[in-house]
Amino acid sequence: MTIRLCPFQSILSSPGNKPFTIQDVARIAGVSAMTVSRALNSPQKVAPDTLVRVRQAVAQTNFVPNAMASGLRRSRARLVAALLPTLVGPVFQEMIEALDRALHDQDYQLMIGQSGYDPAREDDLLRAIIQRRPDGILVTGVVRSEEGRRALRASGIPVVETWELTATPVDMLVGFSHAQIGTAVVDYLHQRGHRHMAMVSGDDQRALTRVKAFDERVAALGLPKIAPAFTRPPSTMGSGRRGLSELLARDPQVTAVFCSSDMLALGASIEAREIGLDVPGQLAIVGLGDQGVAADASPPLTTVRIDGTKIGRLAADMLVARAEGGSVSPSVVDIGFSIVQRLST
Repeated sequence: MTIRLCPFQSILSSPGNKPFTIQDVARIAGVSAMTVSRALNSPQKVAPDTLVRVRQAVAQTNFVPNAMASGLRRSRARLVAALLPTLVGPVFQEMIEALDRALHDQDYQLMIGQSGYDPAREDDLLRAIIQRRPDGILVTGVVRSEEGRRALRASGIPVVETWELTATPVDMLVGFSHAQIGTAVVDYLHQRGHRHMAMVSGDDQRALTRVKAFDERVAALGLPKIAPAFTRPPSTMGSGRRGLSELLARDPQVTAVFCSSDMLALGASIEAREIGLDVPGQLAIVGLGDQGVAADASPPLTTVRIDGTKIGRLAADMLVARAEGGSVSPSVVDIGFSIVQRLST
């Protein structure tokens, strides 16, 4: 095929070195701006030779379409925003990977923001995201700020809260009970003969819910209450080592430890080995998250399994369904959890 180039195709810079616009691309390709838009959004509706000219002009200018402007015209940006408390820890990685894959399969893109376990920062981030009018918003945890809840409801944007349960979700929810996890781990360790058990825990709201339930179940069984060792999020192996050291310095009778993440649990396991404690002979350790490293640790780590893949897929399907005018039922899903027993207990 022979392509006749128009004179504008030799122009490789826009006036004032500003970003190229769709009008610039149209001039270079020798077509109208409407034709460029059609070539980018519905190429099957454009003649083959015209499509080639437009694509060549786009390549020459490195033109990137304004997705926001296009989305406003169609009332949809095909964009979902996800708020994470941290981008450092791997605990939410499985959920985000599944969310991204599921959205991509439905021709949506994912944008991620970090709130840093800070309610005020989360409110600021929510306001900034709402202004960009995504098709849906995923929040890790539940939105506790009344300001944030009002802003989300007023926006009309579909919202899925995750990784937690509440009787009053903003919109939709996919999660599990942290209180039930705290209770279940105590029962598991108690059934294995442990009577002096404690926690190494983060101090965020979800972790504190597990601590409260853990302590209440310990008390209900008539066992000695041992104060937890708290660490600041995000969890690291180093903070797990320091947490166990603090815990045993206060109460050396501890025979079982529940850590609020697998990273803390791996750190506790390393610290136990360093100070000469056999795991699980002298100290049982339970983590949370069932991250990839848990099964490969030495010894392999008993952990609370959260199906992050299921959370991500369900959340994506719910958001897309609502974004495209459909309904979602049920709008609240409790995915539960399981305790994966390995050699650390």
